Amino acid sequence: MGRITIVGLGPGDPRHLTREAWDVLSGASEIWVRTRRHPTVEGLPAGVTIHTFDHLYEKAAQFSEVYATMAARVMELGRRAEGVIYAVPGHPLVGEATVQAILLQTEREDTEVRLVEGLSFVETTLTALGLDALDGLQVMDALELAALHHPPLNPDAPALLGQVYSRKMASAVKLTLMNQYPDDHEVVVVHAAGTSYERVVRCLLYQLDRRTGQVPSPAHLTTLYVPPFIHVASFEGLQETVARLRSPEGCPWDREQTHESLRAGLLEEAYESVMAIDEGDLKGLQEELGDLLLQVLLQTQIATEAGAFKMPDVIGGIDAKLKYRHPHVWGEKAVKDTGEVLQSWEDLKRQEKDQRESILDGVPVALPALQQAHTYGERVARVGFDWPEVDGVISKVREELGELQAASTQDRQEAELGDLLFAVANWSRWLGVDPETALRKANARFARRFGCLERAARDRGLEIADLSIEELEGFWQAAKAREGDRSHGGEDCSPDA
Repeated sequence: MGRITIVGLGPGDPRHLTREAWDVLSGASEIWVRTRRHPTVEGLPAGVTIHTFDHLYEKAAQFSEVYATMAARVMELGRRAEGVIYAVPGHPLVGEATVQAILLQTEREDTEVRLVEGLSFVETTLTALGLDALDGLQVMDALELAALHHPPLNPDAPALLGQVYSRKMASAVKLTLMNQYPDDHEVVVVHAAGTSYERVVRCLLYQLDRRTGQVPSPAHLTTLYVPPFIHVASFEGLQETVARLRSPEGCPWDREQTHESLRAGLLEEAYESVMAIDEGDLKGLQEELGDLLLQVLLQTQIATEAGAFKMPDVIGGIDAKLKYRHPHVWGEKAVKDTGEVLQSWEDLKRQEKDQRESILDGVPVALPALQQAHTYGERVARVGFDWPEVDGVISKVREELGELQAASTQDRQEAELGDLLFAVANWSRWLGVDPETALRKANARFARRFGCLERAARDRGLEIADLSIEELEGFWQAAKAREGDRSHGGEDCSPDA
C-alpha cells in the first residue's frame, strides 16, 4: 500500500511550522516541495534532500496542467515502499489545487494519505489587519476570481483574496471587482504577512495594479483585503430588510400585502423604470430599478412564507434557463449573428418540457396593446411568417388606412383602426424602433408642447378655450420651435418670443 504525507509549511516564516510538521520533516531523508519560492523552505531541517516542482511552471501554459502533472507525480512517488513527503505552502487544504487532486485520486486507489496541518495565509493576514474571521470573512483564490466577470462576493462582508501573485493577476482581479465595487473603494494589500518582509498598504481599487511606490509589487505572498460597504449593498442584505418588514415585528402594511395586492405596484414600478430610460435619466433609473427590485423581493418573500418557492428557486431557474438557451456561450453551438441567436432561442423553447401549443403563448396579456402587437410580430417573424421586404409592410399600412377610411360603421371602424395600428407596429419592427417607446416619447413631446402653449396663453391673459384654431396653431408652432432650441433654457412660449 502506498503512503503520501502532505505537510503544510505555514505562511512563510519557519517559526510558524507546527511541532508536528517539524517532527515529520526532521525524520525525512527527502522532501518534495511544490515550490522553493517560499521562505520556509530555507529553514527546513539540515541534511534533508529537497526536490522541487518549480520547473513544471515553465513548461505548461495553464496552472491546471501544472497541478495535474504535480498530482500525478506525487501519486507515483507515493506508491514507492518509502512513500513520499510532499510539502506545500500554508495549510494543505487552503488554496492547494494539487492536494485536492491527490485526495480525489487516493479515494480510487489503495493509498494512505496523512495531512499535517500548518498555518495558512489567512491567520497571519488576520493578525496583520486586526480582523476577526468570524465577522463574515470570505476567502477566495484570486486566480478563480480573475477568471470571472462578476465577483461571487457578498459586498456587505469582508473578503480575503489569496495568491495575487503578479501585477497581471492584480489587474485581472481589479477588473472583476470593479463590476461590483466602486473604482475608489479602499482595499488593503498585504504582502508577506507574518514574515520580516510584511507590508500592509491601503490604496484605492483602481490603483491596485499601478506601478507606484505606495503599492508593493504583487508577488507569491501577496494577499488582497476587500473591506465591506458601509451600507447594505448585497442581495442578501436587502432580503433581510424585506423579510423583517414581513415579520411579526415588522410593518403592519407590509404584512398585509399579497401577490394580488402588489400586482399594480409591480406594473407601476416597471413603467416608471421604462420612463426613466426614455428620459435618459440614469439617476432616476437607479432609483426606479431599486423600487422594481423591491417588488420582486416582496413577491418572493410572500411565496417563501407560503412554502411555494424561495429566492434560490427563482435565481436558479432563470440562471439555468439562460445557460440552456445560450448554447453558443455555455456550449459548443456556433452562431453567426443575432438572427441565428433568435432562431436558436425559439428552437430550444420548443424543445423544453413546458412546450406551448403556440409560439404566441406566454406573451403577457397585461402588456400595453401596442407593445403586445410588436411582440407578436417578432415571435411570428422568427419562424418565417413575415414579409420578405419592407415594401410589403408599407403597402399593408396603406391598405389598412384605406379600409379604415372606407369603413361605414363604428364596429368596422374599430376593427380597421386596430388592423392599422397592428400594421404600424409591424412597420416599427422593420425600422428597428420600439413602438411603445416611440409613442411614449411622442406623448411626452405633445405634453411639453401643449404645456408651453398653455403658459404662453396665460402670460397674455388669454383662455385657450376662447382662442381660434388659427391662434392655437400659432402658439403650437412657437412651442415646437422653442423645443427645437432649448439651449436658451427659457419658458416663454409665445409666438413672438
